[in-house]
Amino acid sequence: MNPTGQSAVFGRRKEPHTVIIARGNEIRHFTIRPWLAALLGSALAAIAIGYLLATSYLVLRDDLIGATTARQARMQQAYEDRISALRAQVDRITSRQLLDQQLMETKVSELIERQSQLSQRHGRLGPILERAENEVGTPPATDAAAAAKPDEHAELTGGEPLAYSVASLGSSDTRPFSLWSTRTDPLPSETAADRADKLFVTINESLKTIESQQLTRIDTLADNAYKNADAITQVLEAAGLPVDSDFGKNESDVGGPLIPLNSSMMFDSKVKELDEALDTLDQLKKEARRLPLANPAPGHSVTSPFGVRTDPILGTAALHSGMDFRAPVGMAAKVTAAGVVTKAGWNGGYGRMVEVDHGNGFATRYGHLSEIDVAVGQKLAAGDTIGKTGSSGRSTGPHLHYEVRHNGEAIDPLRFLTVGKKVEQYL
Repeated sequence: MNPTGQSAVFGRRKEPHTVIIARGNEIRHFTIRPWLAALLGSALAAIAIGYLLATSYLVLRDDLIGATTARQARMQQAYEDRISALRAQVDRITSRQLLDQQLMETKVSELIERQSQLSQRHGRLGPILERAENEVGTPPATDAAAAAKPDEHAELTGGEPLAYSVASLGSSDTRPFSLWSTRTDPLPSETAADRADKLFVTINESLKTIESQQLTRIDTLADNAYKNADAITQVLEAAGLPVDSDFGKNESDVGGPLIPLNSSMMFDSKVKELDEALDTLDQLKKEARRLPLANPAPGHSVTSPFGVRTDPILGTAALHSGMDFRAPVGMAAKVTAAGVVTKAGWNGGYGRMVEVDHGNGFATRYGHLSEIDVAVGQKLAAGDTIGKTGSSGRSTGPHLHYEVRHNGEAIDPLRFLTVGKKVEQYL
């Protein structure tokens, strides 16, 4: 047995450390176990490490706080920049929307104003077009297509059907866009503003078309009125009958500064021109109607014309101052133009005779009547009955003796009857 207590298996045995403290006559000693030494060393090491860490934190704390603050500041600046960019974008969008709204309101105001003008024009055109159709009549076949065009869009000339599409084009109303989408499929990239612009263009073109059609119709009616007036004038002048000297004058010798017309002035000018043409035509019609151009016995043959003939009673050459129409006893004798009765009674060889004054020196006589139904001073309209035919006076049989006189001088009635047939369609 080993007297020192060492083990051959585990080697030398470690003995605990003994600390001896001597002070004067006193001696003290402490035994320190290995595990206690290890615990104390660990505690000291932990304290040292903690101290170092605390010292490092205290030394580096300002740098760490500064870095964190800087990072937060950078993040805040980035957020503020992003917010500013978004705010600027929102401002741009808002500004664009305001501009679009103002532009749309301006366009809507223009369209409503033009529509109002068209409505007012249609109100002015109604009476004058009715008068033109009554005065001019049906336009010629060559102008029928042009005259019919406004009727194809008659629903637009009144202004009411367009009211919903113009008045409803508000910036906050989406109906114009849906209205447009029913007409044309929008492209995928097409915006509402683009569709609104296209709708404005479409309505604007429609309004321009209506204006053009109105002006075309006015021009057509004015041309027809002048053509009819010119035709009446030519017929009257060719027959040597009086006509208004102011009509048909040479209008090529004119001049003056060039002043461009806007649509409103153009419309007023065209309406004025049509009104003047209708006044001219109406004046010529009145003048023509005052002339004895109608047939006093329509459908009855002429038995003796105007001029030199053999007298039916004496058999010698004599002047026949009128025309004789074959007519049975009792047939109604009608006046050929409006006038005033100046004679109504027995008048020598005329027998029972009626004389009517038509103005401008023109008068007509109706002789050999069997009955007189008018009195002196009575006003007559064209076609009124003045009496009944017969064979009174110097006559060989029942007939109607008809005369046309100008300033008391007998003229050939055939000239008036020929003119009457030519201008009948215009009167």
